[in-house]
Amino acid sequence: MNSKAKQRAATTGSSRLADVVPEPELVDFSGPDERGPPGSAEGTSVFTVAPDDRGKRLDRFLAEQFAGSHAVSRTRLQALIGEGLVQVDGRAVGSSSFKLDRAERVMVDIPPPVAAEPLGEHLPLTIVFEDDHLLVLDKQAGLVVHPASGHATGTLVNALIAHCGQSLSGIGGVKRPGIVHRLDKDTTGLMVVAKSDVAHSGLSEIF
Repeated sequence: MNSKAKQRAATTGSSRLADVVPEPELVDFSGPDERGPPGSAEGTSVFTVAPDDRGKRLDRFLAEQFAGSHAVSRTRLQALIGEGLVQVDGRAVGSSSFKLDRAERVMVDIPPPVAAEPLGEHLPLTIVFEDDHLLVLDKQAGLVVHPASGHATGTLVNALIAHCGQSLSGIGGVKRPGIVHRLDKDTTGLMVVAKSDVAHSGLSEIF
């Protein structure tokens, strides 16, 4: 959404016209979904609003549609809506609170996750458990969890980016591990790390 459209939406309230970006690009919905690799939500997806979905917020409707194998967090969907990557009947919608109506078609375009920052570093890790969604490790003493001033490299995050490689599905649109809790530099113990958006959302609620 451009700056003028954002200002218009902010001053006119939550009406349907204020939520819709002017001069939209029309989209042909006749083709099939064009999603990314299995287990990711990357690509283009199209959904039809059923009678029971009428009146729902756009972000809630999409969160329900993506539940399962293509799970993506509601926060991520809200960001995509704000970036103009969600269209309703061929019109980009800029508000997550947009209320669905009629038998509308909703198209979501989720771009590939961008490369992680910082860069990965091959550091020794003691992995206790790992699958497609999460990883449990026994953190050693002396290992800083997050890069920060004075510790730009050699951190757990650097090590996890290198260890997980392409298996990171793109949390919040970035290929990075989801740190849901932390231990001090000189504290040892088990840490649970999310590798996917859905795991990150669930673990964040638990912790």
